[in-house]
Amino acid sequence: MKEKIEGLIERITYKNETNGYTVASVRAGNSRVTVVGVMPFLSEGETACFEGEYTVHPTYGEQFSVSSFERKAPKTVGAILRYLSSGIIKGVGPATAERIVERFKDKSLEVISADPEQLALIKGISRDKALAISAEYNKQYGTRDIMLLLAPYEVTPEFCVAVFRKLGAEATEIIKNNPYTLCESDLGFSFEKAEKIAFDFGISADDEYRLLAGIEHILRRNLGNGHTCLPKEKLIAVAVKLLESDYHRIEDILDNAVDNMRLISRNSGDTVFYAIPEYIRAEEFIAAKLTSLLKTCEKIDAVSDLEIDYCENKINTKFEAVQRKAIKEAVENGVFILTGGPGTGKTTTINAIIGLFEHRGLKISLAAPTGRAAKRMSELTLREAKTVHRLLQVEWDNSDRPVFARNERNPLESDVVIIDEASMVDVLLFESLLKALRPMSRLIIVGDSKQLPSVSAGNVLYDILESGKFPSITLKKVFRQAKESAIINTAHAIINETPIDFSNKSSDFFFLPQNNAGDVVETVKTLCVKRLPDAYKLDPVKDIQVICPSKMYETGILNINNVLQSVLNPKSGNSPEIFNKGVAFRVNDKVMQIKNNYDIPLESDNGETSTGVFNGDVGFITEMDLRTGIIKVRFDDKTATYQPGNMNELELAYAITVHKSQGSEFPCVIIPAFNIPEKLKYRNLIYTGVTRAKRLLVIVGSRDVFCQMAANDKKTLRYTMLREFLYER
Repeated sequence: MKEKIEGLIERITYKNETNGYTVASVRAGNSRVTVVGVMPFLSEGETACFEGEYTVHPTYGEQFSVSSFERKAPKTVGAILRYLSSGIIKGVGPATAERIVERFKDKSLEVISADPEQLALIKGISRDKALAISAEYNKQYGTRDIMLLLAPYEVTPEFCVAVFRKLGAEATEIIKNNPYTLCESDLGFSFEKAEKIAFDFGISADDEYRLLAGIEHILRRNLGNGHTCLPKEKLIAVAVKLLESDYHRIEDILDNAVDNMRLISRNSGDTVFYAIPEYIRAEEFIAAKLTSLLKTCEKIDAVSDLEIDYCENKINTKFEAVQRKAIKEAVENGVFILTGGPGTGKTTTINAIIGLFEHRGLKISLAAPTGRAAKRMSELTLREAKTVHRLLQVEWDNSDRPVFARNERNPLESDVVIIDEASMVDVLLFESLLKALRPMSRLIIVGDSKQLPSVSAGNVLYDILESGKFPSITLKKVFRQAKESAIINTAHAIINETPIDFSNKSSDFFFLPQNNAGDVVETVKTLCVKRLPDAYKLDPVKDIQVICPSKMYETGILNINNVLQSVLNPKSGNSPEIFNKGVAFRVNDKVMQIKNNYDIPLESDNGETSTGVFNGDVGFITEMDLRTGIIKVRFDDKTATYQPGNMNELELAYAITVHKSQGSEFPCVIIPAFNIPEKLKYRNLIYTGVTRAKRLLVIVGSRDVFCQMAANDKKTLRYTMLREFLYER
């Protein structure tokens, strides 16, 4: 049951400057209370009213867990001095605070807020510093006003800070006038919540702000489905239904949005497409830059057969004719695409290409979209590979959006960039990569076009290949050694539409039929806990990875993670647990990072420090502090420290989705093929899952479901313009 307490903040015990998570001691009447929660800008000497509930911490005893709070400006001279001396306002330390309070007494905060130039009368405070102090103070109380305005709508303090950063001191007035401002992309507020606020504020259903925000909401939601744009008729039809408006009114709003450059329209044949500007501009830039690289790359000597013979001898192999052709074309062209499935010699071909570039004295950079894919690329090439973000030296702006230090004004020094797992690269990331390439550079794009496209918007590899504008080779022949693997034979049977051999009692692929979801889950559990560890000496957590087509249903990752956690890492006595989104996290849990975060601190075994954990990285929780909410996660030979605000970036990883597995390989993979949503029953999904297995693959479930997926070559429809822009060049 929620309660309220009010009191003086006597001491800040802990504060996370990034997300505002705070532990404080509060004097409430005759009692001292420990309050914990996300409370940005809270400082000693303030009075505040807190809403929340009392909880009992197993180590630290009774605490008051805060769900919302309201700061009250200190009023007495002593409280004001303590507040200003706390360091909460940048540029004001104890000495400066004492001088301010000595001069302005109990009016000090009013002067700081409304008449900062008066501060410049104090020795040691310049006019610029006075204005900076005022801006910082007003930012804190501006955030408070936003919190008060949005409190009924369950927004977080972190979101209110982001709103103030974007909208400034006039934020509350802007929101009252147009709540849909909150829906803009770098704030990420849901359209549905904005609708509720707008209704409460009396905004008309036919208001232009509302209709435009609704249209942008549809376009942004479809970015998550991979579409960089939508055709006019489809967009208007959805908008009419969502917004309960009429065709011509929506058409007028679209025309105005294009005139005001809020949206962009482009024609493809007789169809008009509408898009959020940055995505279409990204595709236009990609088309222009790729075409330019093909024409302007630095001319080098043609590759001779003797050079390729030398590569063969050096790595003790014999290239097929198509591999020799790929090596020549990759070295001699400004842009080259190499694709192929498992066992077709992609790695051998790439290593030969790298060797020839090195022989010519060219500087090469290797990159992949995810940390695990980059690590695998390093292992296969025996050279350093980075994530694309790392290669481009990513930083983050105030809205938590990536900003790359490497760009058109500060390009990479590389003569050649080779990017692997290119099917995973979305249009915005690919645009950023191309912006960082010098006009004379070469780009080699490597991937498996049969795998899933990027999670984010775009279909870059597919569109480039389909345009037919660039030299490309697909390796198809499976080499003799690879043919001995039933995993590889199964993968190629899927993409070649040939019968899958379920009777093969090989040592690396097994199909275990089950007829109901409960039996599938039970079989997966016994495989992980006993059968595979006993038969193959596999570690049930480190070596075995369950990969599910879906998150939902009994055979999806949400349920299977709970089941496997309960047997592989069960709750024990008073062992600590931290809950996030209803999921319990425990020490020794297997977890996955689900977004790139370049700010998370890391410490290696030798004491070296760095930062950055990447989307798809899998690790294990090693420590947990319930008082502060801090946990430590071991990734390979490094330990990452997570603050409470980063917990949303972690998921249990005993089972992961096919999408999250992309770019990785695992010693043993188990795939539940049962009760899969129809929209996920398609070929490149099951193919991607199968090709994640390195030594052992086990499919559990329905043979019919597996075969339906293998037979369904319906490509996931993605509305994009990149191919069209390439055709035009």
